[in-house]
Amino acid sequence: MEVGAVGAMRYVKDGIKAARLVMQHTEHTLLVGEKASAFAISMGLPGPTNLSSSESIEKWATWKANNCQPNFWKNVLPENSCGPYRPTSYLEHTNEKCLKTFGMQTTDLSFHDLGLRIHDTISMAVIDRMGRIAVGTSTNGATFKIPGRVGDGPIVGSSAYANQEVGACCATGDGDIMMRFLPCYQVVESMRLGMEPKLAAKDAIARIARKFPDFMGAVVAVNKKGEHVGACHGWTFQYSVRSPAMKDVEIFTVLP
Repeated sequence: MEVGAVGAMRYVKDGIKAARLVMQHTEHTLLVGEKASAFAISMGLPGPTNLSSSESIEKWATWKANNCQPNFWKNVLPENSCGPYRPTSYLEHTNEKCLKTFGMQTTDLSFHDLGLRIHDTISMAVIDRMGRIAVGTSTNGATFKIPGRVGDGPIVGSSAYANQEVGACCATGDGDIMMRFLPCYQVVESMRLGMEPKLAAKDAIARIARKFPDFMGAVVAVNKKGEHVGACHGWTFQYSVRSPAMKDVEIFTVLP
């Protein structure tokens, strides 16, 4: 029940360190945006730092040259190739008209359409020798996201959750869908009620798939004894495990 998180934070590289600072030095759970960056820098993290790379700049330029397609807007029309955007209902129900509109509707985009290249999430669960359990998630967000978007990474119970009396869960995938279900809270709560990790993980994924059959995502469940299992939907998922008794990391592949 000790929690710290940051979201929509720019100019500071180590988001997970900033989240830990929120947990250790404030009574808050989540800080976001410009003030989260200012907090992190004030607490000693390096910044402000330009986090753009030549690769990301090239990717952004190519995307912009393609009329900012694909993107995450829906049910809108752009005033020009890359917005600003207006709701289609705005055009339908008022007498106002944009000065310039394109005869197209922006692509209704899903995580599945873009594939796994659009983000890079790391979620981890750790059990120490005293049986204490901790989880953490770090992500660069979704490529082509609408500015201001916060994904599931900093949402407690979505991308990760832990209860040292029970176990832990980590998740990755289509965060905009998954956060509606708090899958990791569901996994840990199901284990608390007596469900084995395998069933708890599959149940959490199935709850999402019933409503969103095209979503892509995965969870890893681990109980307090260290028994672990993964479950996924829409992709073949891999996770890794390391214990003091192991000479190296072992990678597990989970089929949908």
